[in-house]
Amino acid sequence: MKLAANPFTHALGAGDKQVGLWISLCSNFVAEVTAHAGYDWALIDMEHSPNDYFSVLSQMQAFAASDTTAIVRVEWNDTVAVKRLLDLGAPGILFPMIQSVEEAEKAVAATRYPPHGVRGVSGGTRATKFGRVKDYVVRIEEETTVLLQLETRAAVERAEAIADVDGIHGIFFGPADIAADIGKLGKPMDAEVWALIKPAAQKLIAKGIPVGTLVLDPAFATELLNEGFTFVACGTDASLLAKASDHLLATVKEGL
Repeated sequence: MKLAANPFTHALGAGDKQVGLWISLCSNFVAEVTAHAGYDWALIDMEHSPNDYFSVLSQMQAFAASDTTAIVRVEWNDTVAVKRLLDLGAPGILFPMIQSVEEAEKAVAATRYPPHGVRGVSGGTRATKFGRVKDYVVRIEEETTVLLQLETRAAVERAEAIADVDGIHGIFFGPADIAADIGKLGKPMDAEVWALIKPAAQKLIAKGIPVGTLVLDPAFATELLNEGFTFVACGTDASLLAKASDHLLATVKEGL
């Protein structure tokens, strides 16, 4: 049995625009509802949700039956956590709060077997279909998506150096934390936030480096994709449910 190609990794390499959805409700049932919507990628979040390894596993199983590639945001740049997620078969990892070249190198190393990294070896994992995928160790490094998230002014200013680290498939800008870092807490759409992000993103785009982000405004998500961003998540499962619930109730009450 051969390792299947990761369509998201190859789409980023080809510069194909990828529209995504953030998954934070920690439910395999909810994941299955969204899996067949047709998004190119989904982000199962462990940093800002109560997800654990079992809930992530069940959500990846739900997405595996669809054409949406589900990657995972690990809680932290932690080698052990990354090892466990990759052994579970995570097609890619988003590393939060990367601040330096050294932290970027540590992140990449966590996804690579020796001599290129420090990932521990186990053959009988879900990722290898329990030992059945014979070319796993040879090909997994070229298939696993590695994304680094920049979330402070200092990190954004180092974006080009961080992106030059070998083994990275894309740079993700986190507007909410960037906003907080520059004194705009709770204002991720503030013009000052994007005045910092967009020039840095355009420098990376000019170098052929895929850039992405999460925004909850579909028009702005479209704008970013048209400006050269490659992978943009345009909503979250939680926000969609909250907004739809509020809208439904308000619509009924307006008629009373």
